[in-house]
Amino acid sequence: MILPKSPKKTPIPTNDLVAQLKELGLILTADSLDDLVARASTGRWSPRQLLEEIARSETEAAARRSLERRLAQARLRRFKPMADFEWTWPKKIDRPLIERALTLDFLTRGCNLILCGTAGLGKTMIAKNIAHAAVLAGHSALFRTASDLLADLDGDSPGLRRRKFRFYARPDLLVIDECGYLAYDAHAADLLFEIVSHRYERNSIVLTTNKGFKEWNTVFPNATCIAALLDRLTHHAEVTLIEGDSYRMRESQMEAEAAKKNSKRDSHAQRP
Repeated sequence: MILPKSPKKTPIPTNDLVAQLKELGLILTADSLDDLVARASTGRWSPRQLLEEIARSETEAAARRSLERRLAQARLRRFKPMADFEWTWPKKIDRPLIERALTLDFLTRGCNLILCGTAGLGKTMIAKNIAHAAVLAGHSALFRTASDLLADLDGDSPGLRRRKFRFYARPDLLVIDECGYLAYDAHAADLLFEIVSHRYERNSIVLTTNKGFKEWNTVFPNATCIAALLDRLTHHAEVTLIEGDSYRMRESQMEAEAAKKNSKRDSHAQRP
């Protein structure tokens, strides 16, 4: 069998320095070449100083591009920083454990973190901040809701599904959010088990759930792998429970009360 020849690359003219620099991956130097030459000439830089400046600027630019790429791949979207988290609102929360998790100590040990609690207590906010901290520290991270993750895997051919399992096994940190908010079938439990198994004792998972582990049979009815799934998920894991009333419900009540007060104030102002 004769393989088709790959098209030959058009050679770069030897007098096109900008194109040659871009071919070498020195994008920043190529884009700011005239300014760099002017600064080197004005400052009377030695050849070593010029090379040091190129190395410094290109290293910083590469780090910045890497951070931007990893942030985009993490799919975090918008979220509030932990500085806005009201630690006094939940009736029960293990603040030292969560603050320790934000230092990524569990990630360096290859452990998992499971955040349990009812809706509206900040589990997603905490999980996204942990993932963001991981990206800033140079790790790869990926945030997916349980429903998006399982929908992405469902219905694929075996070959494509295996590739997706490898994709989800790759990030240093995988966040699986809102596990338990919807009910799934036994096949979904099998898919989640595969994800956990591919990452087991290799890379970390942060999982948020509104269900206690004893209730997972209601999330995945008739699934035979629940015990094995939880065994691998919780082995080498820190599990913390957040209890209290929904913060979102509190915000809605405060907004309603404020609107009511404004309405009364406006009605009084309109009286003769």
